[in-house]
Amino acid sequence: MAALRGVGIGQGVATGPVRRMAEALPAPENVPTTLGADAERTRAQEAIADVAADLTRRAEAVDGAAQEVLEAQAMIAEDPTLADEVEERIAAGATAEWAVHDAFAGFRASLEAIGGYLGERAADLDDIAQRVLARLRGVAAPGVPDPGYPFVLVARDLAPADTALLDLDKVLALITTDGGPTSHTAILAREKGIVAVVGAVDAAGLADDETVIVDAAAGTITTEPSADELARATARAAEKQAADTAPPTPGALADGTPIALLANLGKPGDAVDAVARGAEGVGLFRTEFLFLSSTNAPTVSAQREAYRELLAAFPGRKVVVRVLDAGADKPLPFLNDAHEENPALGLRGLRALRASEDILREQLTALAEAQAETEADLWVMAPMVATVEETAYFTAIAREYGLRTAGIMVEVPASALLADRLLAHADFASIGTNDLTQYTMAADRLLGSVASFQDPWHPAVLRLVAEVGRAGAALGKPVGVCGEAAADPLLAVVLAGLGVGSLSMAPAALADVRRALAQHTLEDARRIAAAALAADDAGAARAAAQAAAAPDPSLPTR
Repeated sequence: MAALRGVGIGQGVATGPVRRMAEALPAPENVPTTLGADAERTRAQEAIADVAADLTRRAEAVDGAAQEVLEAQAMIAEDPTLADEVEERIAAGATAEWAVHDAFAGFRASLEAIGGYLGERAADLDDIAQRVLARLRGVAAPGVPDPGYPFVLVARDLAPADTALLDLDKVLALITTDGGPTSHTAILAREKGIVAVVGAVDAAGLADDETVIVDAAAGTITTEPSADELARATARAAEKQAADTAPPTPGALADGTPIALLANLGKPGDAVDAVARGAEGVGLFRTEFLFLSSTNAPTVSAQREAYRELLAAFPGRKVVVRVLDAGADKPLPFLNDAHEENPALGLRGLRALRASEDILREQLTALAEAQAETEADLWVMAPMVATVEETAYFTAIAREYGLRTAGIMVEVPASALLADRLLAHADFASIGTNDLTQYTMAADRLLGSVASFQDPWHPAVLRLVAEVGRAGAALGKPVGVCGEAAADPLLAVVLAGLGVGSLSMAPAALADVRRALAQHTLEDARRIAAAALAADDAGAARAAAQAAAAPDPSLPTR
C-alpha cells in the first residue's frame, strides 16, 4: 500500500480500476504541401469549423460553468485573428496540419503573455488544436477513454470539453497530475460533484487497471489497498451518498450559530439546481455573462429581464449581485480594450466602471427595476475595491437608484487592512478569496508555474480574512466569503472561526460544507482557526487545522 498526495476537491471517496487518458497527438512536421494552398486552406477551414460546431453542440448539452467554458472555446476556435495566422502559414507553403499547429502555438504564447482572463483561455488552445489536428488526420481526438466499465480517470489535466461531459456513471473519480484547487478542472469537478484529487504529481506512475482509493477529503490516492480499506471506503461513500440526498437544512455550527450557505451563480437558469441543493440564497451572481459575448453593452431591458428571472427564484431570500467585473483582463470593446502590460493590476472592476459610468448606471437601473418586480432581498456589490473613496462612491451611486444594501468585495490586501474604514461606508463585505490570495502572494492564480503559492490556506491570507471579520463584528456589518475557499469543508470551519457569517460556493459543494459546519461549535471553529493562523505556510495551516478538528488521536483526521 502507498498513499499519493494531491489537493482533494470536496469530501467524496471512490474506489475502482485506473484508466489513463490517451497522450496528445504528436506535433506535425514542417514539410511543404503537396496539395497546394487552396486545398490546404479548405482542409483547415473545414476542420476548424467542424470543431467549433462540435464544441457548440457540447455547450448546448450542459449548463453552468461548463457551458460558459465550452462556448468560450468555440469562440476561440473561430477567432478571426487565429484564422489569419493559419492562412498566412498556408500561403507560405505549409500544410494545414503545420499551419494549425504553429498558429495555435503562437496564439497561445501571446495570450499567456497577456495573462488574466485571456491567459486562462490560453490553456484551452491546446485542446482545440488537438481536436483540429485529429480532424485533419482523420483520427479520434485524444479524450476520455471508454473501457466499457466504471473506472478512475487519470490524466495530466482535462480539457474543459472533456470535464464538462464526463459520464458520471462510468467515471468514478478523477486524478490529475497538474493543476490546483482553482484550475478549470477543479472548479468543474466541484460543480459536478466529481470525486477528485488534482496536482498529484506522483500519480503519473499509475497503471491501467490498477485498483486505487481516491479520497478527496484527505487529498490522497491509495494504491494496492487491502480488502478492509476497500470496505471502509465503500461504506464511507454510501454514507456520503445518503447524507447528500437527505433534505437540506440551514447552515449552522453544532451550537446553533447560523452560517448562511449561499450559491455562486453565473446565469439565472442555474438557480433551480441551487434551490434544490438547499442554497439559502445567492452570495455571488456574476453579471459578466450578459456582457462578455457582446460587442455592445446589453440594454437596460435585457438586463432587467435576466435579473428579474434570478430574483424571482429566491423570494424573501438574500441575492447578492456583483456589478460587472471586467476591464483590461476581460477586454470589452464598449468598456476598455486598451492593452496593458499587467492587466491583473490595471483598469478592471470598479475602476473600469467608473471610467465608463454610463454602463454602471444602466446596470443599477436594471437591478432597481428588477427588484421592484420581485420579492427577493437584493444586495449589490462592487468588485476590486481598494480605497475608502471607492467604497463611498459605490454606495452613494447605488443609493441614488434606491438599492438599499450596497457592499464591496474584499479582493486586495488594501481593502482587508482598512476594512473597518471601508465598512463604515459599506453595508457589507464579501471576501473574494481567489483574488485575495493572488494579490497577497503575488502569484497569478491562472499561472501553473506559481500554483504552489495560490493557496487560500496560507496564514497571510487567513490573517486578512480575520481583519475583515473583526471589522464586521465591531461595526455590526455582515462579512461573507464567495471565493473557492468557501467550498473547502474544513476551511469553511476556519472561516467561520475568523468571523465570517456566510459562505457562498458552487451548489454541489453545499452538502459537504453543511456537514462539516455541523460537527463543530463556534468555540471549536475559533480554536481550529487559531491553529491554522499559527502555522508558517499553507500546508502547515491545513495540517494544523486537521489536527485541531480531530483532537482525539484515536479518531481519523478529516
